[in-house]
Amino acid sequence: MPPTHPEAERDTFARRVRSGLGGTPKTLDPVYFYDALGSELFEEITQQPEYYLTRTEAALLEQCAPALGQAMGNDVKLVELGSGSSAKTTIVLESFLSSSDELHYFPIDVSRKMLLETAKRLDRKYPELNVTPIVSQYESGVRQASTLVAEDPEGPNRMLVMFLGSSIGNMTPAAAREFVGGLCTHLEPKDALLIGFDLQKDVAVLNAAYNDAAGVTARFNLNILSRINSELGGEFDLDRFEHRAFYNADAGRIEMHLRATETHTVRVAACASSFRFEAGETIHTESSYKYVPEWIEALAADSGLEVAELFTDDAEWFALALLTPSHHRP
Repeated sequence: MPPTHPEAERDTFARRVRSGLGGTPKTLDPVYFYDALGSELFEEITQQPEYYLTRTEAALLEQCAPALGQAMGNDVKLVELGSGSSAKTTIVLESFLSSSDELHYFPIDVSRKMLLETAKRLDRKYPELNVTPIVSQYESGVRQASTLVAEDPEGPNRMLVMFLGSSIGNMTPAAAREFVGGLCTHLEPKDALLIGFDLQKDVAVLNAAYNDAAGVTARFNLNILSRINSELGGEFDLDRFEHRAFYNADAGRIEMHLRATETHTVRVAACASSFRFEAGETIHTESSYKYVPEWIEALAADSGLEVAELFTDDAEWFALALLTPSHHRP
């Protein structure tokens, strides 16, 4: 597992916070939700009754895992972006292991603590599973994994790269195209990419999923301010902000914000800046785009891929798209 560079990461964090809070409207990059506590809170979110995404995707994985195995064959290595606890991934791992004597799995995540805990747990549970955790951002992690796969003299040298949990929805459409296109540059013609997409559905269902009654999503949202305080010398008073999440029908996305409840100024030492908040002003912390199948097909085509299979649940709330490099990349 490669070493991290805390000072460089802190400088990047400070630079992005200064840019986001200094802009209009104010924003924060959702990648910074995921420190150790943020990752734990997100896992807790997935257990909330209102949060349909995880259980719907898990059921869909159970349904389509055998078809994935048939499509990819046994001669494959699994790579996962933003693996977290790998809870849903065990469905795929067990399906592939059921027809193979051994399997190599590369979980990629920014949380070293979560990765190490996951790797140890998987090693104990599946002796025939070879786990190589990679602490990295997504594209650089795939680049590392593809290099390791290509250099393995014993093979297999085919990859299935998984990006589950509808995390693609946190990107703008333009950013999603750039991201998937970037991943595509590390794929060989025999490789494939499996992406989870949350689909458009009843607005009440969407709003409830991001405003759980237990307040876990609110704690998750506010934790980004706690992280700025602890890592960048911020002076945020969390009691002066409240969680807001709602569906923006025009944009086709859920938006998460932190709303200032009163006018005040916050200093962040590492940014060498102070930021003024008017009462009612918000920090836009996350968007979660909800797709339709046509958007998935367009994203694939724009990224040099094609939809080999599109799996959906009976209610068509969620989709898993198996994408393969097209013969005519852009």
